[in-house]
Amino acid sequence: MIEYFAANMWQLWAAIAVICLILELSSGDFFIICFSIGAVFGLLSALLGLNIYGQILLFALFSLLSIFLVRPVALRYLHRNEEQRVSNADALMGRVGHVVETVKANGYGRVQIDGDIWKSVTNEATDIPAGTRVRVIGRESTIITVEKLEG
Repeated sequence: MIEYFAANMWQLWAAIAVICLILELSSGDFFIICFSIGAVFGLLSALLGLNIYGQILLFALFSLLSIFLVRPVALRYLHRNEEQRVSNADALMGRVGHVVETVKANGYGRVQIDGDIWKSVTNEATDIPAGTRVRVIGRESTIITVEKLEG
């Protein structure tokens, strides 16, 4: 059994590389992808017949090199126009959506933005009916404050 794993370590490295790529999709900070790069070098060393210690050494070496060389370049290149990158609910500020459930003047309603439906309130004196385009002007926890768009 151990002989099988030793002969097919490239499959383990391939699985690690794919898992790290999938995890990177959820984080987006180019950190986990560095381990995926290291796993690719582990895979290549396994295919070339290097022993397990050499594979682990190359994995660690190329992961560290990626963290210190590739990651800063990727961050600088991909986020060059953003001084402070906002995420999650803070990214909703200023976004435009449409009302899917009437937003009551002194109550709540529902607004859809990019396929997500958010509980919302308004500062306006009148209700905002369903189908109206609105802009997000504030947020408190997961409840957004919207205003009606003219036109």
